[in-house]
Amino acid sequence: MTVETTMSTRDPRAASPGAVQAAGGQRTVMLVLATVGFAVNFWAWALLSPLAPKFKDTLGLSAFQQALLVAVPVVVGSLGRIPVGALTDRFGGRVMFPLVSLTTIVPVLYLGLSGHTSLAGLLVGGFFLGVGGTAFAVGVPFVNAWFPPERRGLAIGVFGAGMGGTAISALTTVKLVTAGRTATPFVVTAIALSAYALVAALLLRDAPGQALPSGTLSRRLAGTARLRVTRQAAALYAVLFGGYVAFSVYLPAYLKTAYGLTQADAANRMAGFVLLAVVMRPIGGWLADRLAPTRVLAASLAVVVVGAAVQAFTPGLAPLGTIAFLSMAAALGAGSGATFALVALLAPQNQVGSVTGIVGAAGGLGGFVPPLIMGAIYGQYGSYALGLAALAVVALAALALTVTAVAKNVSQTSVGVQDPATRPNSGKGSAVHV
Repeated sequence: MTVETTMSTRDPRAASPGAVQAAGGQRTVMLVLATVGFAVNFWAWALLSPLAPKFKDTLGLSAFQQALLVAVPVVVGSLGRIPVGALTDRFGGRVMFPLVSLTTIVPVLYLGLSGHTSLAGLLVGGFFLGVGGTAFAVGVPFVNAWFPPERRGLAIGVFGAGMGGTAISALTTVKLVTAGRTATPFVVTAIALSAYALVAALLLRDAPGQALPSGTLSRRLAGTARLRVTRQAAALYAVLFGGYVAFSVYLPAYLKTAYGLTQADAANRMAGFVLLAVVMRPIGGWLADRLAPTRVLAASLAVVVVGAAVQAFTPGLAPLGTIAFLSMAAALGAGSGATFALVALLAPQNQVGSVTGIVGAAGGLGGFVPPLIMGAIYGQYGSYALGLAALAVVALAALALTVTAVAKNVSQTSVGVQDPATRPNSGKGSAVHV
């Protein structure tokens, strides 16, 4: 009863009282630890993508089977964010970060030591490798609770830069296989996960004074799904982060097929794409703190529309194709950062993990579908043009959503109009709804 009374007298999006008083140095340490954990788990999550062309050649896979191979960890990691985000609301990042990291070690070692010898083994290992992708839903509520609202866009953007773990995978996986054997990158990653889990268990601390949600997991998730910010941010993130994931897992295969690049060259170019998106993510969050998330989102989506439309014609890689891809990388990174600045602005504090889980799942699923479509289209028509044209159309629809419904939601919140799902008794699953 005390918790209900306390929570009903303050803005549901406000930081926990203890976090407001916390020293800036402690906040920074927690942010760094969370970002490193996200990067290491994403490194593991992306291990199969750089090796997909190798497995296609050695195992005789079709284009669709290759796409399925890299997509399975994405969809599992995406759907897994929904329960993991809600569990983080309940148990905190101090418990969930080490737990997710230790769990991910098992499929990493399985794939490296035996699973890579058959398609069935790769699919089974890839399924459980998806656990690494759920780390995102641990870090966002963890970081969000440590920072005041006016700094959350930048903080979550910095944390989101941990998606650069996919760049680590792109830059090192093929080289480690060449220098050693197929198992080498998997063993190295397992060691990194073990080291991080130990450090996190010793040093991570949840924000002080953080209110815990009540009610069953299913009721809390149902209440979260009713929030406007959940639905809107999920749609936007499916396009923006989904586009990033799709390119990060499928770009090597695309470049090798469409432009005849070597596996190593394609992996290096994919790493450049990823690094630019990673750098732009905190910049997108920082800009959203200052200019409003909707403005950053609208600009990012407009760039994606133009870049995808240009690339649908498969222009020469130098310079037009490179400009198109790098422009999309920057826009997808900035837009992803702005999406979670929107979540930080509109979501109730005690539901950030649940909102993040659903939004993150949408983003991951947005990355699952395009590789399958691209593989199927190329197998049928010998061209990727239709897939890239579809991206341009979807991004245009997301742009329309941003400048209409999302902008209206933000403006209503700025003048004190609450989402009905956050009002008293509107969500039976949580005793701390406002």
